[in-house]
Amino acid sequence: MPRLAIYQPDIPQNTGTMLRLAACLGVPVEIIEPAAFDVSDRNLRRSGMDYLNHVTITRHMSWRTFEAWRQEAGGRLILATTKGALAYTELAYRPDDVILVGRESAGVPEEVHQAADARVAVPMQTGLRSLNVAVTAAMILGEALRQTNGFPHPAPSET
Repeated sequence: MPRLAIYQPDIPQNTGTMLRLAACLGVPVEIIEPAAFDVSDRNLRRSGMDYLNHVTITRHMSWRTFEAWRQEAGGRLILATTKGALAYTELAYRPDDVILVGRESAGVPEEVHQAADARVAVPMQTGLRSLNVAVTAAMILGEALRQTNGFPHPAPSET
């Protein structure tokens, strides 16, 4: 199952949206701190509502602790970036991929770019800067789950 990693988030509402996305899709989340807001359960509950009971969240106190965890756990680091050379739909995703989105205000530093196994971008109209980070996460996770047959299989409806 691909994972979503959020690098030093700036905006609690975007983080809440991504946590809700991950809960609905059954995707684990890695939060790489420090964040620009308190990422305690109490504050995340405000933005993630009752969906937090349905998502597995691991907090990493720094980029270095996240990288140590990732190196031990394995899996490729797929960075969503406006500087990506490859359209996100052109990458062959694997079940153990970690899809990383950056800070809303600044993306990620060069050290993180260098650590990425692949850098992907969402193709956009010329002259526009970027999509909302939660929208980007949804698009890339959707493609990764489609390719890896990782979408949840809900029970049939009773209609």
